[in-house]
Amino acid sequence: SDASKSSIDTLGFLLADKERLKEIKSIDYNHIPNIVYFPDVAIKMSNINLVNDVKSVAYIHGAGDLIPESLTAIGIKVDVLSNEQALKTDLSSYDAVILGVRIFNVNKQIVPLQNKLLAYVNMGGTVLAQYNVNNGLISKNFGPFPFSVGRSRVTDELATVHFDKNDPIFNYPNKISEADFEHWVQERGLYFAEDIDKKYRTPISMQDPGEPLHNGSLLIAQYGKGKFVYTSLSFFRQLPAGIPGAYRLFVNLLSKSK
Repeated sequence: SDASKSSIDTLGFLLADKERLKEIKSIDYNHIPNIVYFPDVAIKMSNINLVNDVKSVAYIHGAGDLIPESLTAIGIKVDVLSNEQALKTDLSSYDAVILGVRIFNVNKQIVPLQNKLLAYVNMGGTVLAQYNVNNGLISKNFGPFPFSVGRSRVTDELATVHFDKNDPIFNYPNKISEADFEHWVQERGLYFAEDIDKKYRTPISMQDPGEPLHNGSLLIAQYGKGKFVYTSLSFFRQLPAGIPGAYRLFVNLLSKSK
């Protein structure tokens, strides 16, 4: 599928007198005066040219994000599992298992869960883990091979993304191009991985202005018959914002490459 066929539009509303419908918003913090403002009411609409062969995924909560709702919006069945459910459930029925943001910081059952998740990958499953912060880690063993979490990030949401166009992750089921990194919001990614074992592919590198290139935003490893993905890209912001390219790449990460 072609990124150029995706689009983002904004729908506004006019009153009978042709004035735009507005809403009331306020900013109220102790250190500044209360500010009231009146932005236009608008609905953001994303038309995403997407090929998706992912039918159902399991999701295990971290600190909280809107990934389950975002994936449901594109027709993927999402089962949100508690720790107990994840430990008891036969995960082989799922196309992938997604770990919520900062799960290695907040989920005290992550160590016994890890053993089951790696067994699931080994038998052919896909596990996608989202970003964690480097302070207060419950476990420092994130995947099948070692890496650590650093503090590097790319805060420029328009920063150039260098990626290996030949890597399967950018070719199936959606052909990823530079256009898929347009319209991102707030940042590219945060708390990038460091000290990365060579068994991981690191097909993306990027940088803030004046900073060195960093390749720790996306790690992919084959383990047994399956795939482990660790990504510090800010999908938790991009998917709820309806960013077409982020959806297309996220689906690729969940998919089994042909």
